[in-house]
Amino acid sequence: MVKPLLVLVLPAVLSLAPAPQQSTPAPPAGAPAMANPVKPTAESQAKAKKMYGYDCAMCHGATGDGKGDIPMKSIKDLTDPASLKDISDSDLYTLIKSGKGDMPGEGDRLKENDLWNMVIYVKSLAKK
Repeated sequence: MVKPLLVLVLPAVLSLAPAPQQSTPAPPAGAPAMANPVKPTAESQAKAKKMYGYDCAMCHGATGDGKGDIPMKSIKDLTDPASLKDISDSDLYTLIKSGKGDMPGEGDRLKENDLWNMVIYVKSLAKK
């Protein structure tokens, strides 16, 4: 009785969901570096900080110092300005989206604007 009801109600509920937000394009693979098209806001950076806490801090540390709960041998200290100085925003975007080595990527779990805001947040760790 419950399953038939779900089959009838679920599509109606899903049709009420808000339309997806427009997002900025991802840099194409092998393309020249692309400037970050997102302008940060207090709200977007608070969201990026929260996502960092959930997905990144366990390895990169709460402050980005590389001293997370999961010890890793070759992890950058993101609080050191030199650690990201030669990495473009588009390269960092791709790294966060696709991952590298032991670091899993966010893939399609995050919207493109959220990924770009994560780039801004990660780069801000070295400025503190």
